[in-house]
Amino acid sequence: MTKFSELNLNPKVLKAVEDSGYETPTPIQEGAIPPALEGRDVLGIAQTGTGKTASFVLPMITQLARGRARARMPRSLVLCPTRELAAQVAENFENYAKYVKLTKALLIGGVSFKEQDQLIDRGVDVLIATPGRLLDHFERGKLLLTGVQIMVVDEADRMLDMGFIPDIERIFGLVPFTRQTLFFSATMAPEIERITNTFLSNPARVEVARQATASATIEQALVMLKPSRRDRASTEKRDLLRALIDSEGEACSNAIIFCNRKTDVDIVAKSLKKHGYNAEPIHGDLDQSRRMEVLQGFRDGTIRFLCASDVAARGLDIPNVSHVFNFDVPSHAEDYIHRIGRTGRAGRSGKTFMICEPRDEKNLDAVQRLIEGTIPRVASPLSRDHDAPAEDSPPSAPEAEAAPAEKKPASRSRSRGRKPAEDSPAPTPAPAPAPEAEAREEKPSNRARSSGRGGSSRGKGDDKSVVGMGDHLPGFIAQSFEDRRN
Repeated sequence: MTKFSELNLNPKVLKAVEDSGYETPTPIQEGAIPPALEGRDVLGIAQTGTGKTASFVLPMITQLARGRARARMPRSLVLCPTRELAAQVAENFENYAKYVKLTKALLIGGVSFKEQDQLIDRGVDVLIATPGRLLDHFERGKLLLTGVQIMVVDEADRMLDMGFIPDIERIFGLVPFTRQTLFFSATMAPEIERITNTFLSNPARVEVARQATASATIEQALVMLKPSRRDRASTEKRDLLRALIDSEGEACSNAIIFCNRKTDVDIVAKSLKKHGYNAEPIHGDLDQSRRMEVLQGFRDGTIRFLCASDVAARGLDIPNVSHVFNFDVPSHAEDYIHRIGRTGRAGRSGKTFMICEPRDEKNLDAVQRLIEGTIPRVASPLSRDHDAPAEDSPPSAPEAEAAPAEKKPASRSRSRGRKPAEDSPAPTPAPAPAPEAEAREEKPSNRARSSGRGGSSRGKGDDKSVVGMGDHLPGFIAQSFEDRRN
C-alpha cells in the first residue's frame, strides 16, 4: 500500500500531513497527486467524501513552495461553487502549508471588498474564490490573472447546477494558456465533459469509482409517507422526521437534514427547536458570518441537527456526521449522492433516511436510475398513528349508523333544494277540496272549455263519465247526450 512519503511531496508538506494524522492516501489522492506533481492536467472523478481536496492542495503547495507572488497577480487559483466549500479549501491550505511560507486570499461574498483588496495588493500565492466574487474583483481592476500557473476547478458538477459554466468559461479565457489545470467532480455531465475537452490538454484521467455511486459504508433507507389529508401533509411529514430521529436513539449523535427550499429549511429548524431538539438552519439567505458560525457549532458539537439546503451538500468535510435525513426527495438526482455523502466519510459508517410522498415518485425514480439500484424501504414509525382518523375528520361507519334515521331524508331534501318534511317522511296527501269547489264539481272549468280538451289530460282520470257542460247547454246537444245514455 502506498504511503504519502512515497508520493514525492515536499518534506514540509509531509510533516503537516503527519500532524493531521494521515499516513495512507485515498485512491483519488494516490492517483491524482503524481501526475499533478509532474505538471500534467488532471481530470479527477470520485464520489464525495474520498479526499479530493487534498488531491490538489498537497501538490499545489509542493509546486508553489519555490518562488513568490507579485502584487495583484496570484500564482494559483482555486474555484469553488459555494462560500462554505471555498472556506473549507482555505482551511485545508492553512493546515497543510503551515510549515511553508505561502500566502492566500479568500474571495467570497458576504465579506467586505476592502479587506479582500488589501490581501490582493500585498500579493498572494493561492487565490481561493467563488466565480462571481472573483469576476467582481477583476472588473473593478483590482486583480490580474496573467500570473496564474495552476488553476483548480473543484466540484465542477455543482458549478453546472448553479449556472456558473459561463463564468467558468470566461475565467478560463483570462488565465494564461500555459497554465496547469486540475479538474475535479463527483459526476461527469455532458456539459462538463465538453469543457474538459476544450480547456484541458491531454489530462490524466483518474476515476476511482463509478460515477454517481454512494459509499459502501452508507446504509440507505426510504420511508413512504401518504398524508391523511392534503392540508396536513407538511405537519405529518415533520412528525415523521422527529419519529425517525427518535427511533435511532443514541446512534443518531448528530445529523444533517436536507430540504429542497430555503423556506422549508427555516420551518423544519423552527419545528425541531419547538419540540426540544438542538437544531439550526443554514442556507444562502443567511449572512456569511452566521453561516460560518452555524457550521462551526455543528463541527464542535454545540449544534446537533443542521437543517440545510443544498448549499451544504457539496464538498463540506464534517467527518463525524452519523445520519443524513432527506426531508425532501432532491429535484436533481445528482444531489442525492452529494447529500448522503456527508456521512460515512473516511471509512466511517453512516445511515441515511429519505422521506417520499406520492408526488415525489418521479424524482425518486430518477435517483434510483442514477444509482442503478433500489433504495430499501422501511416502515414508517408513525404508520399506526396515521391510520387513526384525525380529530376533525368525518365520523366512522359505526358512528354514521348510530345517527338518527330521520335525518337522512332531510339531507336528501336539502340537496334537492326542497323543504324537508318535519312530521313524516311519507308523501303528504293532497288537501281536501273546499265546499265551493265541491259545488263546482258538476261544472267544467273555463280553461277546459276554452281549450276544447275537456280537462281530461290535466285531471287524475279516476271518473270517466261525462261531466255537465253548464246550464247554457243548447238543446240539440243535450238531446244527443240523452240518446247515448239510452
